[in-house]
Amino acid sequence: MYLSQKLNRGLKIVEISIVLPAYNEASRIEITVERTAAALRDMTASFEIIIAEDGSKDGTDMISSALARKYDFVVHLHSDERQGRGRALNRAFKSARGEILGYIDVDLATNMKHLREMIQYIREDYDFATGSRMLPESNVKRPFKRGVASKGFNFIVRMMLGSKLYDHQCGFKAFKRQSLYALLDKVKDTYWFWDTELFVRAQRAGYRVKEFPVDWKHGGTTKVNMVRDVFEMGYSIFRLWYEFLWE
Repeated sequence: MYLSQKLNRGLKIVEISIVLPAYNEASRIEITVERTAAALRDMTASFEIIIAEDGSKDGTDMISSALARKYDFVVHLHSDERQGRGRALNRAFKSARGEILGYIDVDLATNMKHLREMIQYIREDYDFATGSRMLPESNVKRPFKRGVASKGFNFIVRMMLGSKLYDHQCGFKAFKRQSLYALLDKVKDTYWFWDTELFVRAQRAGYRVKEFPVDWKHGGTTKVNMVRDVFEMGYSIFRLWYEFLWE
């Protein structure tokens, strides 16, 4: 139904839509767009890159607008105020034209050589695919404290929410369109827990989920506040556990 509505409005459907969630990324958004486009050209003739620019204050909005004017495959979605990562991704995916949808972090912490692999899993009929920094085959370079915090978070998600994944928050994910759309409005989180909640719900709903090892290197700066955001994610785990308790 949704694809038909878009076709009726004269919008061209593409094979792959990749979303770049961007908040204050002026120093690297252009090179990320160019590297992402180069990788996509090697695997499809039909793609778009959506910059989900979330209330940036450093000029990311102007750079993103210029990129959208320069390239017909770039779409810039701007918000005057910061919405939160989850809300920005939700908005971007609802506007996407792709049969395969995905997002990658702008810092390109996950090696882009894995993009083809990730897209291929969806082509092979997985519903959801995610890179993982926690599998034995993964090659990861990150600060010790953040590694410990991440392992603790993922352990609690597995224990309390019944997830089978080892890494829920690697910013390198892809989805089959109809599978994502079936769950999108059920995801309540609007910030960092968004992708964790999505993948937990996907597993509970019986979708085919692929977790694969990646080469990953810490991108330097981070938007995560270790005190505030860890507390909020802890609350989100409990909120989702309580919801499931009454199902």
